[in-house]
Amino acid sequence: MDEADRRLLRRCRVQLVRELQVASLWDALLNRELFTPDMIEDIQRAGSGSRRDQARQLIIDLETRGSQALPLFISCLEDTGQDTLASLLKTNRQAAKQDVEAIRPLDLKPVVLGPESLKPEKLRVMKQDPSKLSQGKLAPVVLGPEELWPTKLRPEVLRPEVPRPVDTGSGGFTDVCTQDRAKGNADLAYVLNADPCGYCLIINNVNFCRESGLRTRTGSNIDCEKMQRRFHLLQFAVEVNCDLTAKQMVQALTQLARRDHDALDCCAVVILSHGCQASHLQFPGAVYGTDGCPVSVEKIVNTFNGTGCPSLGGKPKLFFIQACGGEQKDHGFEVASTSPEDKTPSSDPETDATPFQEGPRSIDQPDAVSSLPTPSDILVSYSTFPGFVSWRDPKSGSWYIETLDSVFEQWAHCEDLQTLLLRVANAVSVKGTYKQIPGCFNFLRKKLFFKT
Repeated sequence: MDEADRRLLRRCRVQLVRELQVASLWDALLNRELFTPDMIEDIQRAGSGSRRDQARQLIIDLETRGSQALPLFISCLEDTGQDTLASLLKTNRQAAKQDVEAIRPLDLKPVVLGPESLKPEKLRVMKQDPSKLSQGKLAPVVLGPEELWPTKLRPEVLRPEVPRPVDTGSGGFTDVCTQDRAKGNADLAYVLNADPCGYCLIINNVNFCRESGLRTRTGSNIDCEKMQRRFHLLQFAVEVNCDLTAKQMVQALTQLARRDHDALDCCAVVILSHGCQASHLQFPGAVYGTDGCPVSVEKIVNTFNGTGCPSLGGKPKLFFIQACGGEQKDHGFEVASTSPEDKTPSSDPETDATPFQEGPRSIDQPDAVSSLPTPSDILVSYSTFPGFVSWRDPKSGSWYIETLDSVFEQWAHCEDLQTLLLRVANAVSVKGTYKQIPGCFNFLRKKLFFKT
């Protein structure tokens, strides 16, 4: 499907989802070979299986069905008596084509392209018989006014038009259509159609008991407000718990895991606290309760495994950890960069670090290795590399959360989560005198596009 038809479908999506009668369309879609029977079954199972969910998935999948998908779909609407929607699409499509014609330049004059050996004065605008052109011998093409001809022409290779590459934020480029194709394909991307799409629990530990020896995390409330607003905009039902002890953190996480998530498509947990290193088998690090007792990230994640939370089976479970991974301060290494972002912030950043604690083996030791399920549909995003500190500005919040919020705001509407996190890592890595780079443990089976 070309970009103009794709944009038209997206502009009309709200009305189509609201009014489209999908039940009468299935036979017409099959007869015109727009979809296969298996594809129709997948669409019918989308979301909760309601008419709206089926209509929404149908419009999304339609973008992947070729250049003639939209006119064939309009014909299907006419065949099933849905003339209002057919007229809406047809009228807007014709108007879009007229707009393109209106801005197309007219009366173009020749400019010259041709082999280097040919002199400009020998080149002329001409029509040639295609049958007389032999393979491997390119004839000169003359386009543009004669006074603009260069003194000597260089050979040009004309190639078929390819989709424009876009920066992926990871130092590479990707096809501009790739994300859209993945987003509309249930085999490549998680389906987030529920409203809300899932719960988001934020645990914000700011004030710690004196006996813990942990400082107040000034600026963490700024992080909390940003995450609360951001996940609300991403269609999550957000809950915030502040200043929890280690036991209360485990209780809050267990209560969330025991809820019925059958009607939801995702779950997110954001933890803002001090942290430390901890012994582990799968996921490194631990975060502190306000009483100074650590809760391992591994324990947090495994609370939502198939045994503890069966209703989230096969659905993405996301964990965002703003806490130190240890005590080391990364001085970085010298690179050629003079961007303003690389300079030290105006205020002195603080760390969320505390010493490594092996502690009693019962704290971090899982019940048994054999009881740990293979992690799937899980992503754990850490604010810093294991063993290093994570920086937080008392006035603007942590580097990681500030950047995460900014990247989600700019790119969540069109990029998958893994690409977003690459952008976050790149942006955080250039901040400050001391360095920090976020990372993640990704066990997702598909791409994840947030619902925006």
